[in-house]
Amino acid sequence: MLNAPILLAGLATAALLLWPPVARSRLWRATITPLASIIGSGFLVLGPILQHSYGHDAPLVMAVLCATAYAFGHVIRYNITMRMEGPGGRSPAEERLELLASWALSFAYVISVAYYLNLFGAFAVSLTPYQGAANGRIVTTAVFAAILATGWMRGFHALERMEQVSVGLKLAVIAAMIAGLAFFFARRLGGAGLIVEPPHLTGWPALTLAFGLVVTVQGFETARYLGAEYDARTRRRAMRLAQAISSAIYLVYIGLVAFLFRTADTQLTETAIIDMMRAVAPVLPLLLVVAALAAQFSAAVADTGGAGGLVAELTGGRVTVRGAYAALVAAGVTLTWASDIFALIAYASRAFALYYTLQAAIAAVAAHRHGASPPRAAAYGALALLGLAMAIFGTPVE
Repeated sequence: MLNAPILLAGLATAALLLWPPVARSRLWRATITPLASIIGSGFLVLGPILQHSYGHDAPLVMAVLCATAYAFGHVIRYNITMRMEGPGGRSPAEERLELLASWALSFAYVISVAYYLNLFGAFAVSLTPYQGAANGRIVTTAVFAAILATGWMRGFHALERMEQVSVGLKLAVIAAMIAGLAFFFARRLGGAGLIVEPPHLTGWPALTLAFGLVVTVQGFETARYLGAEYDARTRRRAMRLAQAISSAIYLVYIGLVAFLFRTADTQLTETAIIDMMRAVAPVLPLLLVVAALAAQFSAAVADTGGAGGLVAELTGGRVTVRGAYAALVAAGVTLTWASDIFALIAYASRAFALYYTLQAAIAAVAAHRHGASPPRAAAYGALALLGLAMAIFGTPVE
């Protein structure tokens, strides 16, 4: 019975995160925000999607996604350095690109909130007699209404503490899930054997699906917007640490999932991970649902607050924060009833890819202007082109 070691792994992780030297660490507190965004929903959907689509190549695809995210993270860290420590300030071209990037990010937030809350709705009904897409959307719509009411009347300050709690809960559940998968992997290795399936997608369709999964490794850029609380060096270190931790989690997770399940045995839905984990240990589905609800709600609150403040700033106050909340919720509810979760993943990925394109363009301009080596400026330009390709060609799971 795997329940005992699984729970032990989760409790040990929770105890480590509550240990005062960790909990009070300034670097860890700065790391929480980008880490929460990166693994906010990716661990719920990436396993089934990559295993179904790429078979035994899933770990390689995951590694490429993590490496691509790290490259864009490097771009944003460079921009933090140039903005805070670079000589001579920014050029008009950089400022115009930054304005476009901010608008792109606010648009990406709108889609990501819909994505988070649609996952919330799907997981909320997943273990009940009311499981189904329509009921999940009803729950999502109700949560959108609750978020609007909270933001409109009181703001989100009362809910901000949820972020640290949800990250701790999420990491504890992920540790428990990986422990369960590791035991299950060892059991299959010594018994029935591992399952090695060929890729179901190859060539251009495989590449464009990977483009459409960018949002699952997105979130590191949030460290850039913590300037009121942390200096540039701390934000750069926090972003690197968040990307290192999330990459390690994803690579181990996908490395195990890719060889434990048959595609024919599970249907690819937004809650497919629950069916997979039910085969590993009875306790895992409930743990995953609890973590999913906490994680998706706190991520949605954070992005709603971020989008509202960003739109109010970009419009010079002509659109109030409350007005921005109302517009975001209206758009989110529309997306909820007009799209499925896999389409939302692709839409959000395209929006964030556009943001990364503009950030890479800013880095390329800054590198050229400050006399950086030509290969560095060329590399940033190449990343801008890659981001643009992702924004144009990213496709959803079918």
